[in-house]
Amino acid sequence: MKKAWLFIGALLVSALVPAQEADPYAKSRAIIEDLGRIVAPTGVQDSYKTTIGGVEQWLNVRGQDRDNPMILFVHGGPAAPVTPTMWQFQRPIEEYFTVANWDQRASGKSYGETDPAKVADTIRIERYVKDAIEVAEHLKVRYGKRKLILMGHSWGTVVGMQAALERPDLFYAYVGIGQVLNVRENERLSFDYAFERAKRENNAQAVKEMASIAPYPGDQPITRERIIIARKWPQHYGGLSAYRSESGYYFRGPLLSPEYTPRQVKDIDKGNVLTLGRVLPAFLDVDFSRVARFPIPVVMFLGRHDYTTPTAPTVAWMDQVDAPYKRVVWFERSAHMVPWEEPGKLLVSLLEVVRPLAK
Repeated sequence: MKKAWLFIGALLVSALVPAQEADPYAKSRAIIEDLGRIVAPTGVQDSYKTTIGGVEQWLNVRGQDRDNPMILFVHGGPAAPVTPTMWQFQRPIEEYFTVANWDQRASGKSYGETDPAKVADTIRIERYVKDAIEVAEHLKVRYGKRKLILMGHSWGTVVGMQAALERPDLFYAYVGIGQVLNVRENERLSFDYAFERAKRENNAQAVKEMASIAPYPGDQPITRERIIIARKWPQHYGGLSAYRSESGYYFRGPLLSPEYTPRQVKDIDKGNVLTLGRVLPAFLDVDFSRVARFPIPVVMFLGRHDYTTPTAPTVAWMDQVDAPYKRVVWFERSAHMVPWEEPGKLLVSLLEVVRPLAK
């Protein structure tokens, strides 16, 4: 069955974890773990939990030289952590930056640390923003950094942009990947792209399903059921991973992560179920287009084929926003999954555009 992301989200991987007790991926994970070990005396390779916003949350910090600038990567979803697939693209970045990946509350490894009943009422956008700020303050102290580079992906751009607006003193720059700018406009553009493709290609199933929720989003409530249909077909037409109708490399990637046990892989799905409905109403009202001034340098890494978070609203905002520095970098062979789709250009762009800002 095809899996559809909701925001970036609905990472449904639990069905991919074998039911038997024997772990068929253990040897493969051990090889990946050995390859990724940081042995340089100057390096850092930490994986630990700490109390953030009153609950235990996991951080993974890696880099070949702890004196390099530090990136705080705010993952998508909600509840779609980068940690279990960072092995697919991150190692080259670690030669020039120290990268901190944070499993947000009720996400990934953090999900298993707190009773879901206890954390459920805290699943709000403003709480995630406060958590991000607290994580940044924690990392500054623990690793002796004056400021951090803040990088967000998809849902993480909602959290990251607001954190930068509230606490610009913590960050050298903000980098948005798969930027969420105006949710309702993003939804409309994504849907219209896939609907037109489906009609042009005589895809009867897609046309029937999309017609059932058209016009989308329109003035009807954006329910979970409508979003599933609205996300399914843009992804089928390469709006998630360019030129691909499936993204198995990503959805199955956690099975090979040396950072995650099979149980924790299953928790990714549980975290999405817990968080999605609780953030959805506020998420649908997100609109950064009215932000006239951004207090720190802002860089957008945009996939040319992204129809999960379509780029037009972000480009329009970047044209008019006042910021100390602003730059759009296009990834011509990418859709929504820029770090995974074009890791080489990601590294070069971080080095050429972002690293000079960390002074």
